[in-house]
Amino acid sequence: MQKNPSRFMKRFEIRKSLPFWLILPSIIVILIVQVYPAFYTLWLSLQERKGAAWEYVGFENFERLVNAGLFPESIGHTVIFLLGYVVLTLSLGFIIAQLLKRNVPLTGLYVTILFVPWIIADIIAGLVFRLLVTPDYGLFSGILAERGISVLTDPRPSALLGEFPFPPSPAMVYLILAATWRALPFITLLLLASLQTIPHEVIESARIDGANGWQITNHITIPLILPTMVVALFNLILGGMNGVGMVFSLTGGGPGTATYVLSYFLYVLGWGQLRFGRAAALALMIAIVNWILIYMVLRVTKLHEKER
Repeated sequence: MQKNPSRFMKRFEIRKSLPFWLILPSIIVILIVQVYPAFYTLWLSLQERKGAAWEYVGFENFERLVNAGLFPESIGHTVIFLLGYVVLTLSLGFIIAQLLKRNVPLTGLYVTILFVPWIIADIIAGLVFRLLVTPDYGLFSGILAERGISVLTDPRPSALLGEFPFPPSPAMVYLILAATWRALPFITLLLLASLQTIPHEVIESARIDGANGWQITNHITIPLILPTMVVALFNLILGGMNGVGMVFSLTGGGPGTATYVLSYFLYVLGWGQLRFGRAAALALMIAIVNWILIYMVLRVTKLHEKER
C-alpha cells in the first residue's frame, strides 16, 4: 500500500521545524530578559524626564555625564579597584589552588570552608566587613586606631598622579580586600579543577629534565590552564565593573567620594537622584567598557597562545 505523499511531507516538515519550537521558549525568555532591556536602555539614554512625560534630548545626557565632576573621579576609582581586585584575587586563587592540589590532609574540609564566602550575598558580606571596622566596637577598629587608621572616616590622601585618585584611601583598600575575600572561593575552585586535569606524568617529566618550580609553573601549568584563567578573568572583570552591593553596604561610596566606582555612581544617578536618562547613558558606557576589556583579554590570550 502506497503512503500518502502529502502526509509524508507534512511529517517531514514537522520534524524539520521541531528544533525551532523546542528552543522557542528560551528565545522568548532571552528577548524579554536581555534584548528588550538593552533597547529600552538605549532609548532611555536619549530621553529626559519633563514632568509626567519623556522628552527626546539626543546626546545631552552623555554630555552632562561626561562634564560631571564625579564621572572622571569614579573612572579612576574603578581602575584602582579593578587592578587591585583582579590581581589579588587571581594571584591568591592560583596559589591556594596549587596548595590544595597537593592533597594535604583534610583537603575536603578546607575546600568546604573555603566555599563559605561565595554563598554569602554581597550586601551581607559588606555589612559584616563594615561591622569589623566600625569605630568604638568593631573587632579591628581598636587595632587600626592605634596606628591612626579609620577605614570609614579617613579621607583619600592627596593624589600623586595629577587628578588620578592614587594612592587610594584606606576605605578603597579595605573594599578591595573585602571583594577579594568574597570572590576568592569561586576562583580558587575553578583553578583547582583545572589544575587537577593536568597529567601528573607531564610534571614529573619536566622535573626529571631539570625544570625548577618556577619553570614548571610558567611553561607548563599556566599554558595548560590558560583557558580557565581567562574564564576566571572574565568573571572578575565583569563582577568588579558591575557589582554594587559590596560598595553600597560597606562604604556607601565614602568617606566622601573615596570609593565612588562607576557602578555605584550609576546607582546614585538612577535611584538616588532619579536621573534615569543619565543613568541609562552611564549604563551604556559601562557596557561598552566591558566589551572593550573582554576584547583586550581575548586578544592578549590569543597572542600568548601563538607565542607558545
